[in-house]
Amino acid sequence: MEKKEVIYVPENPVSQFLFNDTRSGVFWLFVRIYLGWVWLNSGWGKVWNENWTGENAGGAITGFVQGALAKSMETADVTGWYASFLESFVLPNAKLFSYMVSIGEVLVGLGLIFGLLTGIAAFFGTFMNVSFLFAGTLSTNPLLFILGTWLVLAWKVAGWYGLDRWILPRLGTPWGKLSK
Repeated sequence: MEKKEVIYVPENPVSQFLFNDTRSGVFWLFVRIYLGWVWLNSGWGKVWNENWTGENAGGAITGFVQGALAKSMETADVTGWYASFLESFVLPNAKLFSYMVSIGEVLVGLGLIFGLLTGIAAFFGTFMNVSFLFAGTLSTNPLLFILGTWLVLAWKVAGWYGLDRWILPRLGTPWGKLSK
């Protein structure tokens, strides 16, 4: 069996700086705090709203899903497969999803603000953004999705000015010992 040559393509300077250089952490700090504040503010309002986590938990999700289902029948804003998912899985479990969304938004916001498991927090934020987009809700979701996706890509340095600087090496990050 003959050996195949492995060719490594060098990183371009811009992506090297943005995604691998800790000096870009200042830029990501501003992105993180903005995005974290948006998520925390949205989730905090839901946590204290009885239609999300109170006596009527599930009411807000039920209304949201019914609106998305109406869009799926009237326009092409919501695809059929996603409408089926909403109708058969989310709607019967509206109370559970209500808690998951409201508490999830708070956790994503706190993770981003404190720079704790930044890549994971950003991933779950973008997952929620995509869910809202699939349900036909534009609002700020495209912008939040783009910023969150960039934070996922920059996970190694996005939390440098945050708790990730100390937590990730203890968790055993793939890059091992940091070089100076």
